[in-house]
Amino acid sequence: MLGEFTEVARRRPIDLVSPRTAVPCPPGAVRPLPRPAPYAAVRATVSPDVAARARVELALESGSDRFTAWWDPVSGTVGLEVTTGSRTTSHVSRRWGRLPQRPHALALTLTGTHLTLFCGRDGDWRAHARHDLHGRRDVRDLSWLAALHAGAPQADGVLRDVVGGAFGQLGLRDLRWVTEADGAPVRSGEHLLLSATSAGPGFFDTAHTSLWRLHPSTLALEHLSDLFFARSEASGRVGAYGDHATHVVRDGERWLVATSTWGDFDKASRPVRAVLAETDADLLSGEHLLAVRDLPLPTDGFRSVGVWDPHLRRDDSGWRVGYVSARKYFAFHPVLAAGPSLDSLEVTAYDAGRRATEGTTWLEVDGHLRALASDGRDGARGAREQFVVFDDQLRELGTLDAPYPTNLPWPTLARTDDGWLLATFDGTPAGGDILGYGTHGDVVLMRSSGGASAH
Repeated sequence: MLGEFTEVARRRPIDLVSPRTAVPCPPGAVRPLPRPAPYAAVRATVSPDVAARARVELALESGSDRFTAWWDPVSGTVGLEVTTGSRTTSHVSRRWGRLPQRPHALALTLTGTHLTLFCGRDGDWRAHARHDLHGRRDVRDLSWLAALHAGAPQADGVLRDVVGGAFGQLGLRDLRWVTEADGAPVRSGEHLLLSATSAGPGFFDTAHTSLWRLHPSTLALEHLSDLFFARSEASGRVGAYGDHATHVVRDGERWLVATSTWGDFDKASRPVRAVLAETDADLLSGEHLLAVRDLPLPTDGFRSVGVWDPHLRRDDSGWRVGYVSARKYFAFHPVLAAGPSLDSLEVTAYDAGRRATEGTTWLEVDGHLRALASDGRDGARGAREQFVVFDDQLRELGTLDAPYPTNLPWPTLARTDDGWLLATFDGTPAGGDILGYGTHGDVVLMRSSGGASAH
């Protein structure tokens, strides 16, 4: 239907400090680094020709709270020191807490409630210590974030080129085109626009949403902006979150941003759901903290413990939304819903027979509306490791003739002058074994010369 796809490029932007936000932090003091959300980093080069005899430190501070990443050059030990109020604790990994060689660089990151110490050598960043601040300090509080400082407290010459800023990403996943309300990809000049999940150093609550632009011919990928989400709920879970698995829609003069509440996921007490932001801000540059409300995705007719991956499209009859529902964590299947407004959706189709299918995405092909999704490796026989194509009632029509990368890559397609372009991702990790699952992946780009027209 869309021709045979061939991989043509991979991209893996890794930035502990997002270049667009980086500010110098000369050694000897900490400098103001106010943040809209708890995603911050400070990074430094270790001078190769300066003797280091005392503990070397990088710090993030707010009020009386102080988070320190340290390296002891005498013992080679590295770790984290966390001070909240009058309490100070030290955190050294038994397995990863000693360096065999002098590092070339050091970094301290805050991603959600997680602190991570990175050591760099030959351009490769590896995590050597981490600590979860949950229960110690509410780092999502906006006043706490406004008072954040960063830097290298010592001015002994060991650290140089110290910069602070927003945390960037270890990898990208959950790619979606930014679209008009009718599903047409939004273009900025010659570029296509993408939303992505910027992977953090750990599980899903360390990630956040970012926007990028991709040149359809050169396949150059450039970071544009970062989106965070402000929640205010009766349960008291308020503050700034790095929610992700996002679809950004331009609807006239406003933007709609539908995302999934992975920013504080806990399967027992905080199940994933969808939320929606509406704004007229310029989302294609800078950083944005967007107020959200619930996006009520229906689950009538089947068991559901959570929903995520919303993809929106509007036609003459109203709104259509594709998404994922989990009957348990983690067994999930695609769902389609429709309604005159996003607050009055009803289920139109679901496939509860699938158990590892996500990334539900609308695509119009030759005037026919299709729903695409990704069958993961844990799917049942016949629904495993493939990009599946459905009609608008979730009747299976076939699969894309495309390589299927690792993990659960999404089928994100756009028609270009060179044929169909598929932008997806894989499960390649980064940052070292201490971080566990969630640091993926590579951006995987494929082309097809298939002649069908679509948007």
